[in-house]
Amino acid sequence: MLVEHYDGTEFLQASALTIEQFSKLVAMIYEGPLEVIPWGSALESIRTLLGANYVTLILRPPSIDRAGLMVHASEQGGAVLPGEASYNNYYYALDPFVDLPEHRMSTIDELLGDNVWRSSEIYQQFYNVYDVGYLMGADLCTNDGGECRLRISRSHQSVNFSAVDKALCGALLPHLKRAVCLHSKFDVVESERALYATAVDRMQVGMVILDETGSITKTNITANEILAVKDGVCRKNNRLEVAYAVENRKLQALIRYALADRVTNTPGVVQAMSVTQPSGKAKLGLLIRKIAFNEWSEDNARRPACAVFIRDPDRKAQASDEVVRKLFDLTPTEASLALTLANGSTLEECADELGISKNTARAHLRAVFSKTGVTRQATLVRVLLNSVISLG
Repeated sequence: MLVEHYDGTEFLQASALTIEQFSKLVAMIYEGPLEVIPWGSALESIRTLLGANYVTLILRPPSIDRAGLMVHASEQGGAVLPGEASYNNYYYALDPFVDLPEHRMSTIDELLGDNVWRSSEIYQQFYNVYDVGYLMGADLCTNDGGECRLRISRSHQSVNFSAVDKALCGALLPHLKRAVCLHSKFDVVESERALYATAVDRMQVGMVILDETGSITKTNITANEILAVKDGVCRKNNRLEVAYAVENRKLQALIRYALADRVTNTPGVVQAMSVTQPSGKAKLGLLIRKIAFNEWSEDNARRPACAVFIRDPDRKAQASDEVVRKLFDLTPTEASLALTLANGSTLEECADELGISKNTARAHLRAVFSKTGVTRQATLVRVLLNSVISLG
């Protein structure tokens, strides 16, 4: 296991790397989580420097219930190697080159002996086919319990890895471990962000993010649809504006107030206003909320500083019939009737939309009342709108 004070210094001295080479590789490793293919640049640089035919970072080792997640650099190029699928499906279970020391690179002949390695089933059926003649690697365990593996190979026409080769990678291992930990944290944050964004979209709430200059930096799907119509509110010169001058002055004042208040860590006052749609449709509702500076936030004019939420009362939240059925144990027709009522239709309109008689609709409504525990149509609508149906 990697002890806390280990930083790779002892390996750097034996790696034959110049300070410039080492600094460049370390920079690539820490920039790796931000690349489209994580660590693609760093792995390719390591491959070239070592004369390897493959360099693989296994971010998630394969198991019986899920495929592995691997990033590669190879002579052939490409994000997926020809043998990756067969390794994920079968050969991983035969691989003896696992549970390696974390703080240094090991070669497979050190672990097994060259004769045992070359006569093994996985070598004969897999590694030999893809010209893996020499193999070295290390396993990295993150502080949150994750495990990843670094594997580097050379072809049969090459030579085995030397002590200098192993020292070169050993100097990089602690930095790779830290970068993997950062990638894991980024991944969790992005997953949470995507979950929240999906929930807001399903509720048909537009969200516009402004930087500290008031320029739009990000919008969600619903906001894009509302702004594209240009009925009351629109994007102009990358700023948020509303149609009528009096209302626009009010909006700009509220945005300036929120931006001026962002430097404090207090929740702040949430601002709200209605916006007239020239088409004559119901007014839009706007809510303006500051995004407070974190205590350690850097000075960046493009950082999110203010959020504007837009609600169009004519846009119905995306509710699933299946979620309503499961939530209240309704039949398909009962669920459709309940959702249609929640969207503002009368019982007669519901009957027409569902293609049933008014008497049949009443019978279904009585069943819905019984299953939801309410006795009035207005109460039913309130129960539905306050439930989790729009999140499904």
